[in-house]
Amino acid sequence: MTSSDTVTFDTNRTVANPPKLRPGTLRIVALGGLGEVGRNMTVYELDGKLLIVDCGVLFPEEEQPGVDLILPDMGHIKDRLDDVIGVVLTHGHEDHIGAVPYLLRLKQDIPLIGSQLTLALIEAKLQEHRIRPLTLTVKEGQTEQLGPFSCEFTAVNHSIPDALAVMIRTVAGNVLHTGDFKMDQLPLDGRITDLRAFARFGEEGVDLFLPDSTNADVPGFTATEREIGPVLEQKFAAAKQRIIVASFSSHVHRVQQVIDAAAKHRRKVALVGRSMVRNMSIAEKLGYLHVPEGILVDLKDVEKLADDRVVLMCTGSQGEPMAALSRMANGDHRIKLNQGDTVILASSLIPGNENSVFRIINSLMYLGVDVIHKGTARVHVSGHASAGELLYCYNIIKPKNVMPVHGETRHQLAAAKLAHQTGVPVKNLMMCDDGTVVDLKAGVAKIVGQIDIGYVYVDGSKVGLVTDEDLKDRRVLAEEGFISVVCAVNRQTGKIVTGPDILARGVAETDRAFEEVKPKIAQALEEAVRDNKGHTTHQLQQVIRRVVGSWAGRKLRRRPMIVPVVVEV
Repeated sequence: MTSSDTVTFDTNRTVANPPKLRPGTLRIVALGGLGEVGRNMTVYELDGKLLIVDCGVLFPEEEQPGVDLILPDMGHIKDRLDDVIGVVLTHGHEDHIGAVPYLLRLKQDIPLIGSQLTLALIEAKLQEHRIRPLTLTVKEGQTEQLGPFSCEFTAVNHSIPDALAVMIRTVAGNVLHTGDFKMDQLPLDGRITDLRAFARFGEEGVDLFLPDSTNADVPGFTATEREIGPVLEQKFAAAKQRIIVASFSSHVHRVQQVIDAAAKHRRKVALVGRSMVRNMSIAEKLGYLHVPEGILVDLKDVEKLADDRVVLMCTGSQGEPMAALSRMANGDHRIKLNQGDTVILASSLIPGNENSVFRIINSLMYLGVDVIHKGTARVHVSGHASAGELLYCYNIIKPKNVMPVHGETRHQLAAAKLAHQTGVPVKNLMMCDDGTVVDLKAGVAKIVGQIDIGYVYVDGSKVGLVTDEDLKDRRVLAEEGFISVVCAVNRQTGKIVTGPDILARGVAETDRAFEEVKPKIAQALEEAVRDNKGHTTHQLQQVIRRVVGSWAGRKLRRRPMIVPVVVEV
């Protein structure tokens, strides 16, 4: 097959509800993480038992106003929590562990299985939810029998230490689930992806391979983390005032590089943001982060230091509105940015966050801050395998069937095409959405159904109570405005006794604009009663809604939310 060949995959999701699962057949259903970058959660079912791999969150986009987090849709397993024998966590990023507290709220004694750092991070998070979990710490090379699932864990390299892939052996076949990974050959911690284990799995036989597809459409190989250090040191040497570095709060390797560069240039480092302080304290305590004596200072002591001796390591690299960097850019943080300060965005853009990040960059540059990001300097490399690395994996493992995960549809398609190039037949490539049901038996995998999977929104203390209709209303309010019309109407004649009083927000520059529509409302109400088209309060409210909506669309070119209130007298 050449690169110009066109390969089409069956992406039809109109299949019926899945059949009853037969004994000895392994069923795989993703409750999140397919067609999106985040809320990764995959459920394996065999002989009445469920094994979950990862349980993460998705961060909201601009068209989801007011939403804090988006969870996997756990409705598929909510009535079967007693059948869940454990949750395997591949690594400690929020998109893989962030929803664990919400799962354990439903049943607290579900065991969590993961590496030392991963479990330490989730245990700290669970403390805030007052949950003490059951945990099992595993490391590479270790095998655990979890009900009908034999799980062997193997080291993979990622942008956080202690990441693991898992080989799941069952009577129905063998499944290799990579989690997020890349093949950095010069990792900062010396822990490479164990390709010898991958080759061994391939010799044994991998019936279904679930690879990380996030970078499958990027040619070549992901750059090594070691390339970042010299660039950071160069930027530190050139900076004349304070340096603010923004990254993910769990990116231990990047924080290590910032600390090393700060030490070389005789700067002190203050960690900013609750999650950053918590995670780095855990990483240092467990030996994953090495901090020279005296280099860390408390944020409250930063003002005592000269500007050219300060580095702030903070959260907010994705433009999150409540994160430290966003608040600094908006001027509502205790740290006030000045002209000549340097801000380094040491992370990749998560799809969907582009506008938020560019808005922060513009705000920072308006303040006179020197902004350095991945587009202007190599201050970040991805944590995911690019196309060349995936080709190596496919050739080493030689899987019978492939189900790309952890990515948007374009990433999944790219990963499937790479698999086909290495000899995997098209019929053995599972192009799945959230809720697609895949059954594996005797080395044969096939799509057998589709279940409804939705978004579960966290809005403050509310979980799952906010609907898509609520978000639609919020978008209308934010983008088109609001008009309330209140009037008292004679139920016999339809004549307006009092009003109409109009209150509007975000629609017109002045309330006088609505004087034109008031007579139209009065005339329409009288006609509706006279023609027997307005007998109930609801019908009269609909009359007002139609008149005001038509006028606002024609006159103001807006489609506001209209709330009519009619009192009949």
